[in-house]
Amino acid sequence: MKVPAVKFLIATNVLIYGMQFLSHGLVDLLALWPLQPIEGQVYFHYWQILTYAFLHDTGSIFHLLFNMLGLWMFGSQVETYLGSKRLLAVYFASVVTAALSQLWVPMLFGAPPEPTIGASGGVFGLLLAYAMLFPTRKVVPLIPPIPMPAWVFATLYAGIELYLGVTGSFSGVAHFAHLGGMVGSAVVIAQWRYSRVGN
Repeated sequence: MKVPAVKFLIATNVLIYGMQFLSHGLVDLLALWPLQPIEGQVYFHYWQILTYAFLHDTGSIFHLLFNMLGLWMFGSQVETYLGSKRLLAVYFASVVTAALSQLWVPMLFGAPPEPTIGASGGVFGLLLAYAMLFPTRKVVPLIPPIPMPAWVFATLYAGIELYLGVTGSFSGVAHFAHLGGMVGSAVVIAQWRYSRVGN
């Protein structure tokens, strides 16, 4: 029986989360480290552009839970509509563009260098994909618990992330990675739509 891509991603994230408790060196090796040196040493490696998305904060299980909830809520609907291969294409494109955004934008704002972990860039990409595919479907966020169309929800969250990123509020949260994930998703879906129209 074929395992849905969303379930596979969730299972992989949970498995690696458990492995983080057994090997603390995973963060040193797989987290997305900044391009600039830290105490004279560069920790960045090219594979981290993907691997960081499978690590989560072991100090709070809510980091994993909220990301996996978003992955399931939006990803399962996107996968049903697009299929597993295209769901994975959207997700990993978002992960990569989120990583690239996090590598460059905070550095331009003079933010202190620190590693980035978490699937939220990919999840924000799936949120944007959901809003593009089902713009009028109602979404009820946790805060505020008010039903709104998916396109309004995605636009609102993008605006909040942009504001928090530019102002430096809620430091320790990769706001520009979230926005970068949405950009990657938008580019992939727009390219598919353009190709379909061209044919």
